[in-house]
Amino acid sequence: MGALKLDIRRETLRLAAPFRISGHVFEETEVVVAVLSDGTHHGRGEGGGVYYLNDDADNMIADIEATRSGIEAGIDRAALQDLMPAGGGRNAVDCALWELEAKQQGVPVWRLAGVPEPKPVVTTFTLGADSPEKMAAGASAYADARAIKVKLTGELDLDIARVEAIRAARPDVWLGVDANQGFTLRELGELSAALDACRVSLLEQPLARGREGELEGFTSPMPIAADESALTCADVPGLAGRFAVNNIKLDKCGGLTEALAIAKASREAGLQVMVGNMVGTSLAMAPAFVLAQICDFVDLDGPTFLARDREPSVTYSDGTVWAGDDVWGGPGAA
Repeated sequence: MGALKLDIRRETLRLAAPFRISGHVFEETEVVVAVLSDGTHHGRGEGGGVYYLNDDADNMIADIEATRSGIEAGIDRAALQDLMPAGGGRNAVDCALWELEAKQQGVPVWRLAGVPEPKPVVTTFTLGADSPEKMAAGASAYADARAIKVKLTGELDLDIARVEAIRAARPDVWLGVDANQGFTLRELGELSAALDACRVSLLEQPLARGREGELEGFTSPMPIAADESALTCADVPGLAGRFAVNNIKLDKCGGLTEALAIAKASREAGLQVMVGNMVGTSLAMAPAFVLAQICDFVDLDGPTFLARDREPSVTYSDGTVWAGDDVWGGPGAA
């Protein structure tokens, strides 16, 4: 690839309402957008970073600027993996490279990535932590949802009451729970039994990152997914025997290139794969939508929390998400 011009910008995304998880309340988020041009074509990528790793906009921009000369010299995606650390900055540049290559070759990213031709996929819609009554009302308001994911706070009795209220309000939906590292192993038995009684089908990250070993020998009535415990390909070998599912996020691993490699490695390790997202616009969801075509579980509802999304945008219909080539990754994308 020849010389490139790199532009980066910081954007503040306002949330439509405060969003609460274990230990955090979000009212806005900052993202970094990277645009790469060869003088004729350009590619775009959006990075949201990882809040629990202090991977904020300042650090994302610093990571990109530190490698600007190497990027503008005409780097390819393979070399980028060694040039930049995993995180939101590399995610933005990697996705920009994917779209640039798609436009240069006149084919969509999904074809370059070797995944099946995209189709709408069922996605979870997430309920931030609140009172059981408000969360039940929120579940009812997701009238078209086929799958709902519940954010917990680590308050055992209250969290169980939350899930029970949601299940009573929506007996029809697939239900998953994201514990966001909020529990201890001692609490996990009671929590998982209560979730099983509510027909919960997936439990994400119940224990803190670094305590994965405590899950060895623990028998869960539903699959347990690794999120904070699994950032890159290097973490995959440590998941077997502790987790059943690997939740891949492009901001954690540093882009679609690494995400596809993680999915392959996870399958080889006997794990199911999930694609998730940090809060972001449709420009961040569209690359993850490519990965979603080969995943068992999909959680790509980030734009639904925003006061305003980009245009063109991903679309949500009948509980599914769809990202057309015009959103990102197609030869004619904006």
